[in-house]
Amino acid sequence: MPGNRVRLDIDDHGVATVAMERIDKHNALDRAMFDALLDVAAQLAVNKRVRAVVLHGAGKSFCTGLDIANFLEARGGGIEQLFARGYGEVANYAQRAAYDWSLVPVPVIAAISGNCFGGGLQIALGADIRVAAPDARLSIMEVKWGLVPDMAITQTLPRIVAVDVAKELTFTGRIVSGSEALTLGLVTRVAEDPLAAALGLARAIAQNSPDAVRAAKRLYDETWTRLDPAAALALESELQIDLLDKPNQVEAVSAGLQKRTPTFRDPE
Repeated sequence: MPGNRVRLDIDDHGVATVAMERIDKHNALDRAMFDALLDVAAQLAVNKRVRAVVLHGAGKSFCTGLDIANFLEARGGGIEQLFARGYGEVANYAQRAAYDWSLVPVPVIAAISGNCFGGGLQIALGADIRVAAPDARLSIMEVKWGLVPDMAITQTLPRIVAVDVAKELTFTGRIVSGSEALTLGLVTRVAEDPLAAALGLARAIAQNSPDAVRAAKRLYDETWTRLDPAAALALESELQIDLLDKPNQVEAVSAGLQKRTPTFRDPE
């Protein structure tokens, strides 16, 4: 795996376990992590042996989102590389870290413990099912950086929560526990050991007809909502690009990195 960021194991039951492994950074997303996630999702999309996938973060957290400092310091392309879109791709580079799990034809279960923030939460939303620890911490945190969520959230969040819930969580960026996330519909269930629970669920799914399970996933994915993915994903990028490098966005990043209270300008 690029940069040794992700470990993939497939057991005899056809259950694939995908572990993000940047433990010292709580699995924050750097270029190597993005590359590894895209690579493993592509592998799983064509592996006929796989019947279910469990995605989790090694160590204390699922994923704390984008490692902004890492991208700001990157040479040869920093933040702008997140918006790169390959020929024929619906989603851009960053969006694919979440969106590509929908292209895996078998169920994907996210096991969430510790912090699950920003891009990390959007990756979890890309899974079909989410199992969280009661004390897990989840947040659509982009507003804290003066940004909008733009990792395929238009294709995931509308399927699982009402629009007022989505707006409240996005406008505030507040952190919710796994238990509250369950009441909001943000996660499917809670468990004291989410990884063990997710693996048990995956093994139960793997016992069913793989043809039926694959067909059922395709059935729901293609009919549950009728948004135009290309238009919605393009809008994410358009809004994000409009925000990037503007005074308030720069201030949000500066204040966050300096651990101080930001001072924002009134909109023009």
